[in-house]
Amino acid sequence: MLRHLIWRLLGATVVVIVVSVVTFGIFQLVPRMTGQDLAFYYTGKSTSEAQAAAVAHKFGFDQPVAEQYWTYVSGIVAGRDLGDGVTEVHCAAPCLGYSFRQNRPVLDMIAEAFPVTLGLTVGAAVLWLVFGIATGVLAAVRRGSVFDRLSTTVSLVGVSMPEFFTGMLLIYLFVAGPPAFRWYPNGINYVPLTEDPVGWFVNMIPPWICLAVLFAALYTRLTRAEMLETMTEDYIRTARAKGLAPRAVIGRHGLRAVLPPLVTMVGMDIGALLGGALIIEMLFSFPGMGRLAYAAITKQDLPVIMGVTIVAALFVVLANLVVDVVQGFLDPRVRHAR
Repeated sequence: MLRHLIWRLLGATVVVIVVSVVTFGIFQLVPRMTGQDLAFYYTGKSTSEAQAAAVAHKFGFDQPVAEQYWTYVSGIVAGRDLGDGVTEVHCAAPCLGYSFRQNRPVLDMIAEAFPVTLGLTVGAAVLWLVFGIATGVLAAVRRGSVFDRLSTTVSLVGVSMPEFFTGMLLIYLFVAGPPAFRWYPNGINYVPLTEDPVGWFVNMIPPWICLAVLFAALYTRLTRAEMLETMTEDYIRTARAKGLAPRAVIGRHGLRAVLPPLVTMVGMDIGALLGGALIIEMLFSFPGMGRLAYAAITKQDLPVIMGVTIVAALFVVLANLVVDVVQGFLDPRVRHAR
């Protein structure tokens, strides 16, 4: 198991390095702008020509590409001094850049937005895992029953409904809908967990439902399909022939075989959502990673865009690393494969 973990850590490290190179290349090289043109994306179009030239020199845009990348990575590890030609600042490690348009380090902005996205992701994941897996297992066990047909129909509807449609429907229903469902007359507003835990939980329920509907439907269909295939295996028949209780056959033997593909999907989905649930955060006006990225793109705030992109990619890599480790525990064959 230790060797398996070491190989996965090395692989994740290589992926993170490649992601940083690709991200740097996309934003710094692909546009094919001069160093002075690029400086305007760091400080704003109101910057003077002389100030832009000073910024280009300070950020190293007049240096070779490899040296620019090394300077950027060194800043992440050890911090760096930055300036817009007028103001000089020290960006402490890990320095993902500094937004002179908002006069704030990029890492501080991400640190404020991440708890919002984390709360959305974890709460929604609990909902879609509990309801999706439980419904899929029951539908497979009761194949052909009314429950199976009903769950299949509902999951098909859930998969077909885009998140923005579900979100608008929930906002209308809970904010301006019939009096019996008008639970948020003052609107759905994000409340920090540290300030008001009850208010945080209550206002999180609609976006959790909105995120969970689509994923729960997907997990229901996947669990049902995997369980139907697993329950026809010879070892399941053997377990039943030995007189094991149905609960033991389904839980100990059937569901255990279904877990590996589900764990893979969970890791990918959670990793992607931690990078920013853009649609949900924009619909409910929650200040998370997705909304931060959207605002940075709108303002053409390049340091923030790069910082959010790298952090989002890092979460995807970490989520897949966790999946690999968990898969090693669930399936011994994975631990012995390179």
